[in-house]
Amino acid sequence: MASERERLVLGVVGAGMAAKPHALALNALKDRIEVRGVWRRDRTALDVFCAEYGFAPADSYEAMLSDPELDAVLILTPPNAREDLVARAAAAGKHVLMEKPVERTTEAAERIVETCEKAGVTLGIIFQHRFRAASMALAEKVASGELGALHAVNLSVPWWRPQEGYYDKPGRGTFAQDGGGVLLTQAIHSLDLMLSLTGPVKSVTALAATTGLHRMETEDFVAGGMEFANGAVGALMATTANFPGGAESLTMNFGRASATLTGGNLTLSWFDGRVETIGEASSSGGGADPMAFPFDWHRDQIADFADAVKSGRQPVSTGRTALNVHRLVDALIASSREGRKVSLG
Repeated sequence: MASERERLVLGVVGAGMAAKPHALALNALKDRIEVRGVWRRDRTALDVFCAEYGFAPADSYEAMLSDPELDAVLILTPPNAREDLVARAAAAGKHVLMEKPVERTTEAAERIVETCEKAGVTLGIIFQHRFRAASMALAEKVASGELGALHAVNLSVPWWRPQEGYYDKPGRGTFAQDGGGVLLTQAIHSLDLMLSLTGPVKSVTALAATTGLHRMETEDFVAGGMEFANGAVGALMATTANFPGGAESLTMNFGRASATLTGGNLTLSWFDGRVETIGEASSSGGGADPMAFPFDWHRDQIADFADAVKSGRQPVSTGRTALNVHRLVDALIASSREGRKVSLG
């Protein structure tokens, strides 16, 4: 058992639907992380959550931040509550790990990143798809160069979210709470993973729409073409209007092989005839239950953040890397709205 000061002392802010995999992950990391307390405005819901997972409720966010032994906060609130919470944590010298997206708009996301950088605190953003075994295996092969140059990319996120029980919840699918639709709320995980493997996108041409399957303010369908800075071309389709929902897939065509990530599995088809498979059978939350996936990926990302804080390095997924996907989302929406190709700076 690690000593108390070897463990990261963490406070959790927010205890809604997205908190379940984090709670399970934190309980699996008790030898590395101490959860000092959890805070949520709804005290009744907070008490239920803390009783279920064995955490102590915090009296207030102010009380949490005033704890001199607290190293960091894990923020799991909706995007519209983030900027003030991060600013107060940074002012108190607390590191921040936060659910995606960084905020509702890229401008607000940039302010959050700059606030943490000026305060000298670490900012990590939860993109757990990077921590799947298959994703990490492909990242290693891309970095080694053994697959050859990248030429073409195809990303598909054919998910489903029902109107009843999901979009009918107050604030869901609105700009005021979520900031965007399928791109910023669901497909952002796959877009971030893609960018971590491909490098930046140079320009996009896209169509975004809201289908008749949903009554919502934001988009539930996006299709588009992409030109990457490295010369590769690509296509994407992301939706929450594909009943009953399927696993997201990312295919990358290299000079020596094609690599396909489907959910938590990687298939490498080499031009010389070899076929390799890596990964595990798992759901990714593409259907009506958005929490239908294992917590292992969250566990590994939280562990990476704890190690980064303790060792003084940057985590795998940072506020800066998250801005790349925010800007890509902006470009896709702008391309559809303006009916033209949009370049990313």
